[in-house]
Amino acid sequence: MHLNISSLFSCVWNPGVGSGTLLILDQNESGLRLFRSFDWNDGLFDVTWSENNEHVLVTCSGDGSLQLWDTARATGPLQVFKEHTQEVYSVDWSQTRGEQLVVSGSWDQTVKLWDPTVGKSLCTFRGHESVIYSTIWSPHIPGCFASSSGDQTLRIWDVKTTGVRIVVPAHQAEILSCDWCKYNENLVVTGAVDCSLRGWDLRNVQQPVFELLGHTYAIRRVKFSPFHASVLASCSYDFTVRFWNFSKPDPLLETVEHHTEFTCGLDLSLQSPTQVMDQSPHIFSYPYSLQIALRVACIAFMNKIPAFRAR
Repeated sequence: MHLNISSLFSCVWNPGVGSGTLLILDQNESGLRLFRSFDWNDGLFDVTWSENNEHVLVTCSGDGSLQLWDTARATGPLQVFKEHTQEVYSVDWSQTRGEQLVVSGSWDQTVKLWDPTVGKSLCTFRGHESVIYSTIWSPHIPGCFASSSGDQTLRIWDVKTTGVRIVVPAHQAEILSCDWCKYNENLVVTGAVDCSLRGWDLRNVQQPVFELLGHTYAIRRVKFSPFHASVLASCSYDFTVRFWNFSKPDPLLETVEHHTEFTCGLDLSLQSPTQVMDQSPHIFSYPYSLQIALRVACIAFMNKIPAFRAR
């Protein structure tokens, strides 16, 4: 069987109290099909694909652990990393080729650095004073990542020094999400419980370079476009997904209202500039063209583009 890897994406689904499921979905001309699923004994909160192996991905869960999975195998996980003492809410795989580095953020107020080939964390980053909701690697600077927290700060870290480089008091509310611009190494966006999105130039963080208003409840996730330098998408507990272009006088491009519950997950395809997946998840050609509905907590598109996989 030949499978188009560029069409694969993953989602984590929490069907009931105390359990979670990792779903690997494949998209083709007729829609979506379930390629593989893996169960875990606690809720799964985030998922990230390996940059080095198209079969491998990592999830994180409410029991304080990270799980390493191989989609080429029907059973799993390959390995479990358990060092956080509370829920792990965020996990991200470094985009630097040749680096086997994963960063995780937890409700225990720490960020941990992992090499999946090593059985324990490489180091622990401390400094946040509340729950850590989001961790994201810089796509430009090796060994540099951002984190956002309930302590109302955005922080920039360097793995070489294991210390914080920049602390940004970005909102007067909990910050649930952050993302790095794919076209500007100095631009990071934050989304918070105060319903606002703010862009930060890391060379001068006294004031945001843009602020986007329109959501009516907390912003759960924000993602920059891989194809447009000033375009981003956000999803919120107000049940909407919104598209923005912060370079325009009227920055709101579109509001998509197809949910009847909190919208918790969002990702943009690296292969198609018109395709976005959100929490239900729905696949839609920008601005939308709904094809499927599943209740999930978070999703991620495959981030490598090999032509096919032999099975």
